[in-house]
Amino acid sequence: MRLSILDQVPISVGQTAEESIAQTMQMVQKAEKLGYERYWFAEHHGTKGLASSAPELLMAAAAAQTTRIHVGAGGILLPQYSAYKVATQLKQLQAMFPGRVDGGVGRSPGGTEKIRQALANGKNPELDLFWQKVNDVVDWIQNIRHQTISASPQTQKPPQLFVLGLGENSAIEAGNRGLGFVHGYFIKPDRGIEAHEAYRNSFKKGLLDKPEALTAVFIVCGETDEHAELLAQSQDWWLLQTEKGLDSRVPNGATSKRLTDKELERMQVNRKRMIVGSPMTVKKQLDKLSGTIGSDQFLVLCNIYDFKEKMRSFERLATLYSL
Repeated sequence: MRLSILDQVPISVGQTAEESIAQTMQMVQKAEKLGYERYWFAEHHGTKGLASSAPELLMAAAAAQTTRIHVGAGGILLPQYSAYKVATQLKQLQAMFPGRVDGGVGRSPGGTEKIRQALANGKNPELDLFWQKVNDVVDWIQNIRHQTISASPQTQKPPQLFVLGLGENSAIEAGNRGLGFVHGYFIKPDRGIEAHEAYRNSFKKGLLDKPEALTAVFIVCGETDEHAELLAQSQDWWLLQTEKGLDSRVPNGATSKRLTDKELERMQVNRKRMIVGSPMTVKKQLDKLSGTIGSDQFLVLCNIYDFKEKMRSFERLATLYSL
């Protein structure tokens, strides 16, 4: 099993953004020691609960404090940006940290329409230009355009490029271009089998020589099933709040608020996006998921309240698979 981490840099109630980022830098160093393969950062804007708005900067900071682990973006909001600028940033990182840079790009608008416009400097939406922009990033990375300008710096090998998606369409487009693919199981778990199969069947050699498919999933690994359930409560509440547009900081799981039947139902639906349990329970479920989708690479998210318990969850998972 090849395990990596996707960090949204969540901020817990009572915590500052500075404290959250400092903890993240501790976590990336720990992840390298534990044997995790990649450490990726998300891109979110206009929220007080997630501190990762510029994944390229966090990639550089994380890579500077480590020596082996790949750093990546999961993912850059490509429709809002210049493909040329994205390519140069990834190549700059590759020149600084050779062979350790993963450029993940996604089609998300990045938030509300006002946020999208602010990111895009007032331009009209370019969501429908996403795949053309992906092509442009690939061309600039490889410098295969016959133009009078190039994307610098020139690196001996290009950074890896991945496309984030939720279903078959994005998987096929990524495969046709010879790019890596990440299925957002933690967002939409019901198309994982079809997406991975579509990616494998459509893959043609491109930037990558062979398919690289990852699955992003929430995992909370406790000492026991009961302990994991207690830890996961804060993540349950966090998801419920963010979906309602409420406080996006991670709350303490202990609360006296009475849940409505609709909220309880929603929490149960959200549990399909995650694996929660003791090490043996997690292994059983993760092995089953791996066999079902036909992939042994996972990007693990863990947005629980207590940072020390989050680190222990990652430690248990690494020990479980002898990373």
